[in-house]
Amino acid sequence: MRMRKQDSAEDACDSPGHRGPRRPCERMAGAATAIRGRRRTIYRLRLVACLWLPLALPVQAQHPSTETAQEAQSRLWLWPHRGADRTAPGGRIVERSDDPAQPDRYIDPVADPYLVVYRPPRPNGRALLVIPGGGYRRVVLDKEGSALVPAFAERGGYTLFVLRYRLPDGRPRDADLPLADAQRAMRLLRAHGRQWGIDPGRIGAMGFSAGGHLAASLATSPERATYAPVDAADRLPARPDFVLLLYPVIAMDPPLAHPSSRQRLLGARPTAAQVARHSPQRHVDAHTPPTFLLHAQDDAAVPVENSLLFHAALRRAGVPAQMHVFAHGGHGFGTRDAHGPLAAWPRLALQWMAALEGDVPKDDVEDDDDGR
Repeated sequence: MRMRKQDSAEDACDSPGHRGPRRPCERMAGAATAIRGRRRTIYRLRLVACLWLPLALPVQAQHPSTETAQEAQSRLWLWPHRGADRTAPGGRIVERSDDPAQPDRYIDPVADPYLVVYRPPRPNGRALLVIPGGGYRRVVLDKEGSALVPAFAERGGYTLFVLRYRLPDGRPRDADLPLADAQRAMRLLRAHGRQWGIDPGRIGAMGFSAGGHLAASLATSPERATYAPVDAADRLPARPDFVLLLYPVIAMDPPLAHPSSRQRLLGARPTAAQVARHSPQRHVDAHTPPTFLLHAQDDAAVPVENSLLFHAALRRAGVPAQMHVFAHGGHGFGTRDAHGPLAAWPRLALQWMAALEGDVPKDDVEDDDDGR
C-alpha cells in the first residue's frame, strides 16, 4: 500500500517488517545526534579552556594591593553593618600590572559589598551603576572600573558608582547574591541621589562580561525577591532607566554559555529551572529598559551570539536597542585596550545616552578621536 504524504517517515521506520537501506528518519536522527554531540564537545572544550588556559599562559606579576585613598574615602556600603570594624573592604585586592600608569587590580572575595564613587568635574545630573566583570570569580577594579573615568566622568559628566558585588563561588543557593547587591545598589542610588547631585530618574547600569550578565539580570528581573527589605530604600524601584552591556555573558545554556561563569554562578550541574531563572534573555519584556550592546565578532571567550540573542529578545519585546558589533577586539578590552575602530565605542555610548535624553543632539556630544 502506498504511504500517504502526511504519514511520517518515523512511522515507516518503526514498522517491524521494514528491511532495506538506511531509512530517512535514521539519517535525520543520526545527523541530529551528531550535531548535539559536536555542540557538547565544543562546550566541553571551552570549559576546559576556561579552567586550564590560565595555567598555560605566562604568569603575570601579581602582588597585594589596596584601593586608592580617594576610593577608600568614597566607599558606600550596601548593607547595614553589625560588626565593629568597617574600614577594610573584606577581600584581598591583587595587582596584576607592573605599570603604575596602567593598574589592573581585582578583588576576591567580596565579603561586604559596596560602591566606589567617581565624581565628574562637571556633573550632568546623571549616574551610571558600573558592574565590572571577572567571570563571577573575582571583580575587576580598573579595566572595567576606574579606567572609565576619563571618558564617562571627566568628559561625559556622569557620576560613576562602581559596584564590588558578592560572588557565589559555584554554590547555586548563593546564585542570587550578585543580583541582590545590584538591586540594593540601584535602590540606594535612588534614595540618596540628591545628595550626590543626581536625578533619581536618570540612573543607568553599565555591565561588562559577567558583569554584563548581572546588569542584564538587573534590567530584566529588577523586582525579583532576592532579599528581605532592610530599610525604606528597599521600597524604591531597582530597574535602571537604561542599560549598557559590553561583551556580556547572557546565555546560561551550552554551547553559548561562558563555561566558567556558568559554573561559578550555578554550579556544575544546574537544573533546567536554575538555568532558566538566570538566563536574562528569557525575561525580557516591554518593561526592560532601553539597551546599548557592544561586542567584538572575534570574542573567543564569550561568543558574540550572546549579544545577538539578547538583541533579538529586545526586538521581539519592542524595547529600543542599539547594537554595535566590531570585527576585531577580542574580549575584555574595556576602554584602554580598545584600538582601531573599536576605540570609538565610548563616544558611541555617550551619544546614545544623550539621544535617550532628547535634550542633546547626537552630533553635539564632544567628539573624542581615540575613544579614551
